[in-house]
Amino acid sequence: MKKAVVMGVVLLCSAAGLWAQPCIPQAQETAQPAAAGDTLMVQTVQATDASGTPEAPADDNSRVAQKRRAAVEKPRFMPDPEKATWLGVVFPGAGQMYNRKYWKLPIVYGGFIGCLYAYNWNSQMYSDYRQAYLDIMDADPNTDSFKDFFRPGYDFDKNSDYLKNVFKKRKDRYRRWRDLSVFAFIGVYALSVIDAYVDAQLANFDIGDDINVTLTPTSLNTPVGNSFADGYYGLNLNINF
Repeated sequence: MKKAVVMGVVLLCSAAGLWAQPCIPQAQETAQPAAAGDTLMVQTVQATDASGTPEAPADDNSRVAQKRRAAVEKPRFMPDPEKATWLGVVFPGAGQMYNRKYWKLPIVYGGFIGCLYAYNWNSQMYSDYRQAYLDIMDADPNTDSFKDFFRPGYDFDKNSDYLKNVFKKRKDRYRRWRDLSVFAFIGVYALSVIDAYVDAQLANFDIGDDINVTLTPTSLNTPVGNSFADGYYGLNLNINF
C-alpha cells in the first residue's frame, strides 16, 4: 500500500513538472510587454490658438500684456505754449529744451554766437577807421594813426582828399554793419521765442488719417444778365480736416 502511495506521489510530481515547463516561456513572453510598458513616452502638447499659431506660456503672455498696457497708459508729452514762451523770453533756448527739441539748440546758440562775433568785428573796425578819419582830418602831425593802414613811404599829401573820402565811407560802413549785428541778435532772440511758442502750439495739431486732399475738374460759369453762360474749365481743390 505504501509503495502505491509513493508511486502515486512521484507520478503527480512528474506530471506537475511537465505541465510547468511550457508555462514558463509563456509567462516570460507575457512579462516582456509589461516590461516594455514600464517606459512611459511623455509627449508635450502645446496649446494653439484658432489660427494654429502656438500660444505663448502664461508668464510670457502676462509680461507682454503688461508692456502693452504700460505703452498705452504712458501719457504723451503735451507742452504748454504759454510756459514755453515765457521760458524762451527769460532764457534763450529754454523754450526749445522745454519742448524737448534739443536739436534746435545748436542753431539758436550758433545764431547768437555769430551775431556777437559780427558785432565785435565790426565794432573794432569801426573804431579803427573812425580814429584814422579823425586823425587825417585834423592838422596835428602827431596824430597819424591812419598811416598804419598803408605801407611805409606812401605819399599821403598827394592823395589826401581821396583818403579822407575812403576813411569816411569805411567808417560809416562798419558802423552800419555793427548796428545790423545788434538787430540780427535781437532777431535771433525773437525767432527763438516764436519758435518755442509755435512748436508747443503745434504739438496738439491733429495730423491723423482724416486729413485728405482731392483735386477734381470743374467748370466756372460766367454770369450773363440774369443767367449763367458756359465759361471756363478748371480744377477744384478740396482740403478736408
